[in-house]
Amino acid sequence: MRNIWVISDTHFNHENIIKFCDRPFENAKVMNEQMVESWNSVVRPQDKVYHLGDVYMGGGFGREYTIKLLRSLNGHKRLILGNHDNGKDQILQSCFDKIDVWRMFPEFGLLLTHVPVHESTLGEGRFQGHKFLNIHGHIHTNQSPSPNHQCVCVEQINYTPVNIEELRIE
Repeated sequence: MRNIWVISDTHFNHENIIKFCDRPFENAKVMNEQMVESWNSVVRPQDKVYHLGDVYMGGGFGREYTIKLLRSLNGHKRLILGNHDNGKDQILQSCFDKIDVWRMFPEFGLLLTHVPVHESTLGEGRFQGHKFLNIHGHIHTNQSPSPNHQCVCVEQINYTPVNIEELRIE
């Protein structure tokens, strides 16, 4: 198995997301700790992780806490910006090796984005004659728009990163 993992919409530090998405945590600190534990249970320090956006929200925990939290996550982290992320955020810049708006993996037939892209973007002929599966976040507990989309929001993947080999198109 390749050592590339994918996850989205952790919303670390975000108290309201617990109620909004019916997350099974008593508060944001417990949520943070359990998501770090789940992440580190599968991701090794040498692995690569693509976080598909909406990493953290809220400043109530403080800058140092958030940096320490994000740095405690195993792997070489890459961020696909979400609608709640700011590419100029110093915390994100210090904790992620690379920040992009999307990432294509032709060898896996995957297009990684935060928001699901329009299905016409994924059709054969668009990208070197390949049909792509859109791996995305953003929609939390809602169903993906088509069979050509797959959501990796934490609520849909048991709060644990998914190996890219499990997502690929054969």
